[in-house]
Amino acid sequence: MKKSLSIVIPNYNGKHLMEAYLPSVITAAEQADVSYEIIVIDDGSKDDSISFLKNTYPEIKLLINDRNRGFSYTCNQGIQAAIYELTFLLNSDVRLSADYFEKQWPYFQREDTFGVMGCIMKADGSKIEDAARILFRKGCRLKANRFYYSKDPQDQQVFTAYLSGANALVDTKKLKALNGFDEIYSPFSSEDSDLSLRAWLLGWKCYYEHRSVCFHQVSGSTSTQLKSTFMKKIYFRNRFIFHSIHLEGFRALIWPTYLVLLEVLPKLILGKSWMYASYKEYLQHLPQIRASRKRLVALKEQYQSSLEVQDVIDFINKSVAEKSVQYL
Repeated sequence: MKKSLSIVIPNYNGKHLMEAYLPSVITAAEQADVSYEIIVIDDGSKDDSISFLKNTYPEIKLLINDRNRGFSYTCNQGIQAAIYELTFLLNSDVRLSADYFEKQWPYFQREDTFGVMGCIMKADGSKIEDAARILFRKGCRLKANRFYYSKDPQDQQVFTAYLSGANALVDTKKLKALNGFDEIYSPFSSEDSDLSLRAWLLGWKCYYEHRSVCFHQVSGSTSTQLKSTFMKKIYFRNRFIFHSIHLEGFRALIWPTYLVLLEVLPKLILGKSWMYASYKEYLQHLPQIRASRKRLVALKEQYQSSLEVQDVIDFINKSVAEKSVQYL
């Protein structure tokens, strides 16, 4: 059974991307043959994005931030405005195949589905860029950079540690129950892994569908517009925040010491001075981190979940061990 769609696209100086890729989004939505809306949220663009959308796609719901606020806040405006059963979180630099949604509807017949993502290919189709991810530990760190997919193309039990923010089809009610992305991660990075892990911890599953294919213009929307040192600073700050929110037990206890001795100091010794800024900003976020942890605990109590991160790791790994998979 098909469901209605709210397609949420954040935009920052992406007129050229929307010119190239919005037609594919509309084609996929029309071919899905469901009620749908497209919501574009402009995050303080300085190009002609707003006038382009108003003149070329007046049917698109356009929301405009008062200033540049980052990915999480921007997406959340669209999530709040979404009126349909499923919300499709999509980057502006992604081209959808015409039948993108066709294989995804069955997942939402299951009450515990949070969302599903498709196979992300490089723009030229030469390589798989993102697939299902396995969650594992490395020291105190949580990692999800092992990619895989099932060798059985009909397999609809392929679990992923997290749904990529570039193309995630999500149950709107569940997404709003989580209050969307945690804006502690603004301006970008780690917000999609955090969202998905929070869903898992409530007992909601994240899936990967290999037959749903999209094409991603690498670095098309963000990194080409930002200095690499700034990106590194934000990336590591947000990884520190992510772990402070999600580590439990003994690992949570030793995390502050582990962070300084094994993450921060080694990079500073190697002359990576931006790490000091990452760590300093992380410390400034400690009150917000405590608030995020408190909200997660409250949600688990509300949904009567006793799941912990290790349960999610074990569940995904058990599933992978029981099938024939291809690792990337």
